This record gives sequence, structure tokens and C-alpha cells, in this order.
Amino acid sequence: MGGWTLATAAAMALATAIAGPAAEGGASGYKVLKTIPGPDGGWDYARIDTVNDRLLVTRGGAVMAVDLATDKITSGLAPGARQHVALPVDGGAEMLVTNGGTNSAVFADARTGATLASLPTGAGPDSAILDAASGLALVMGHAGGDVTLIDPAAHKVVGDIAIGGKLEEAASDGHGRAFVAVEDRNEVAVLDIAGRKVAARYALPGCDGPTGLAYDGDDRLIIAACDGTTDLVAADTGAVVGTLATGKGADGAVYDPQRRLAFVPAGRDGTLAVIAFDGGKGHIAGLTPTQKGARTIALDPRTGRLYLPSAEYRLAPDSGRPTPVPGTFQIIVVGR
Repeated sequence: MGGWTLATAAAMALATAIAGPAAEGGASGYKVLKTIPGPDGGWDYARIDTVNDRLLVTRGGAVMAVDLATDKITSGLAPGARQHVALPVDGGAEMLVTNGGTNSAVFADARTGATLASLPTGAGPDSAILDAASGLALVMGHAGGDVTLIDPAAHKVVGDIAIGGKLEEAASDGHGRAFVAVEDRNEVAVLDIAGRKVAARYALPGCDGPTGLAYDGDDRLIIAACDGTTDLVAADTGAVVGTLATGKGADGAVYDPQRRLAFVPAGRDGTLAVIAFDGGKGHIAGLTPTQKGARTIALDPRTGRLYLPSAEYRLAPDSGRPTPVPGTFQIIVVGR
């Protein structure tokens, strides 16, 4: 998790909050369809488990699952410490959960949450992705600057790649390369997964702290969400071919290949940028009001719906630390 400091949250807490279910996203047609209330507490990344038709959200000390057919919530899965992402693996039978508090990646039974294996990672494991070409899971070390490579079938660490810097979201091209946002260096690292090395580094000179990252395989573009803008980067050369204003406080980005759209949430501004692509170029198709605090995002590729965890914040009068308002945590569901 990056792009979300105390100062950011404090500024967000002083602003007004929410868009209702009828809020429109301009020409894109995307709007808030509904909200799903959940238990109080923090959160980080969200992922869709298409096999079991669930949304998985890490809540700091455990994983929360939302049944997408009924909106029923199951809490307390795979207990851990400072969790960041719950990644569906093994055809949905298991999930890989990163634990920043123990520098580990834990495999858990997807239904019961029971721990099946615990593996050591680099310092501060944050996001994780699956690489289709190798079948490996890649765990990004936010504090250590390295990527831990894990074989999900064998529950085994099989290597690592040293990058350096604070690693955030990543995406794979499905052909042996992965792209990793390096927040404090304003760059994207290109990984040769089979070669266990950094193949290239793409500088993002106009980007302030890239965090969210997605890959558009149709146009071979990396979508790097910065604080206030999103860079569109040619995956083969590293050239920045476009920069779009997408709002403050991003911590995620997704690409929908079926609809040729990308989405970048702005947690501080409380908007969701909808980016359309045509001829290798991207433009803002709409800005959908969501809620201040909605900074991470998951895409259901089957329906095109987006899921954004969020809550209202307030400043405590004694310390000034922003805290979630009790009873306001929810999943914001956006779609057409």
C-alpha cells in the first residue's frame, strides 16, 4: 500500500464525503450502483475470486470475503498481521495472503481460512500477482525492495529479484515479463521472470509516487497511477506516450480488456477515472464520484463491475490522527 500517508488521510478527513447511488460518471456511463456495508476496521487491496464468485479484501488482521451473488460477508479468514493482499490461487481453492507484520506469505484454505503453509518473503510484503506464463506468484517487498517468487502448487519459494526502492502494485504481460511500480523512485521496473533479473527501468519524470499499476495488452501499454496523474507507458520502450489527470490519492489501477477501459481511483478526491483507449492512445471518458477514502479497486472481468473499499474519516481532537468513523465501512460497487 502506498500513496496514502497520514497527511493525505488528514486532508481527506476535512473534506465532504460521499456520492449517492445515482452519481453519474459522465459520458462513460459508470456510476455507483450500490454499497455493501461491512465491519469496522482498516483495509488494503481488493481482489476478485471468479471461481467462488467472491470479493476478497484484507482488513489488517484477517481477510474479509464478500459473496457477489448475495452480498453476504464472511470475516476473520486467514488471521495474520498487517495484511495487504489476498490473492486467489490453486483454482480458487486457496488464497495467498501477504503479512507485513511477519514478512511472510501465507497459504490458506479459501473457504475456512485455515493456514496451509507459511513462507518467508522480503521485508514488508505488499501486493502480489500471478504470472500466467510461469505459474508463479510474485510478492512485492515494499520495505525490502525485492520480489519473492513463489510456486503456489508446491507452497515453495523458488527465487527472488532485487529491484530496490519501495515496491507497490505490479502486472504481468503473460509472456514472461512483469512490471512493478517503484514508488519512491518514480519508475517502473521491468522484470525478466525466467531470468530472475531486472531487464529495464522506465523513468517516469512527471510522476509523483507511482502506486497503482495495470497492463493493457491490446495496446502494449503500462498504466501507472501517480498522485494526481496517470502515465501511459509503452511497454516495449518505456516512452511515456500520455499523461492524464486522474485525481489525488490513487493506490490502485485496473484494466478491463473486454471493454478496453482502465480505471484509476482517487482516494483523496473521491473520484474514479475511466480511461478509454483507441489507436494506442488513452483519454478520460469520465470521472465517477465515489467517496473520499476509496483508493484501492478490484475488477470483476465477467461483469465489468468495480469494487472499492472505503469509509468516512474524522480527525481525533487530541492527536489529530484520522480514524474511520464507526459504522461507515463499505464496498462501493461501480458499473454501467
